[in-house]
Amino acid sequence: MPAPTSHVPSDHDRRGFGRARRAAAAPFFLTGLLFASYFVQIPSLKLDLGLSEGRLGVFLMLPVLSGLAAMQLTGRLVGRFGSGPVVRTTTLALPLALLAFALVADQVTFGLVLLMFGAIDGLMDIAMNAHAVAVERARHRPIMNACHAGWSIGAAAGSLLGGAALAAGLSLAQHFLLITAVTVAMALITGRHLLPAHTDRSPQQPRPAQRTGWWTGWTSRVLLLGATGVLVFVISGVVGSWSGVFLHEDLGASLGTASLGYICYNVCEAGARLLGDRFQERLGPSILVRISGLIAVTGLVVVVFSRVPGPAIAGFAILGLGLAVLIPIILSAAGHDGASSDTSNAAAALSKVGTLTYSGQLLGPMAVGWSAGAFGMPQTFAGLTILLAAALIIATKRCFPSLPVRIPRN
Repeated sequence: MPAPTSHVPSDHDRRGFGRARRAAAAPFFLTGLLFASYFVQIPSLKLDLGLSEGRLGVFLMLPVLSGLAAMQLTGRLVGRFGSGPVVRTTTLALPLALLAFALVADQVTFGLVLLMFGAIDGLMDIAMNAHAVAVERARHRPIMNACHAGWSIGAAAGSLLGGAALAAGLSLAQHFLLITAVTVAMALITGRHLLPAHTDRSPQQPRPAQRTGWWTGWTSRVLLLGATGVLVFVISGVVGSWSGVFLHEDLGASLGTASLGYICYNVCEAGARLLGDRFQERLGPSILVRISGLIAVTGLVVVVFSRVPGPAIAGFAILGLGLAVLIPIILSAAGHDGASSDTSNAAAALSKVGTLTYSGQLLGPMAVGWSAGAFGMPQTFAGLTILLAAALIIATKRCFPSLPVRIPRN
């Protein structure tokens, strides 16, 4: 396709970009919807299988581990087949994996289904982010924030539908059958508008023979992006797991009021992501990361110094505004680095950052729980504030200045 002679997009370009953006965001929405549906039914699965809290915790680590393993294959799959076909396949496979929970009869099959569910999600997670990078490069505009907003909206929809299914007395099998039917239909419709396979598939050209190992591509930049992503994921997880406890036990909020911390965080995060791409186009990623980081740190500082629930809830809301765009920009930076490399691709680079962030999801809750038990939750929030500020100061100097305001074309 010849390069455009003007920066003013035509109506055809706008329509094409709109279709590509919606199609790229659809897998994120579907993943959020499917995972929220799964989370809603965990208590039922625990009861049906007679699992203790400790054993359930062990089982819930299985999809994270299988997802980590699957991520290591995604770069090769995308390099060979393209991100579009991988996304089409996994968006059909993940709903079927969800439906497989209805067939669980004992703890062995529960573990097997969890492993399958996590592995498919690991493939899909990297492939759909790689496809978002491909759309950004093909359409010359950022879309990653809108895609991740789609996940938040899907998770909210899944939670509401799950609550409605429980209130209506539907069984787990009936609930998951309905969700599977809806998501498979959506995947079939939106999958037609994904970019063709050749967009980000590695060219089949002979290359000089070279030996590579698992360490190939683990640059200092990838490690720094991954470390920053780990902190953002850990802090986000802390808000989900500990904000209610902190508001209730440390600040004396009622249980109903204590839930507002996470609710306000999620609402602000989703809203900021819907506007994030527009701000990125106007400000550029480097400036946006600095502003967002300052907002996030400010929110955490407000939480740390709050002595009553109201300001702390406001602090969590401010934190949601600040953290919202950081993960999309981190993933976009890693993906564009990989797409511009002669020895890698977007999915391969994203799988490395994803490996670190998934590992952080395993270790982060344990570290935060230990710190909260040893020093208290306010002190733990203070430590996370210092770590986040330091990571963002280093990352903005070494990772984001090289990102262009305009997305480069393939």
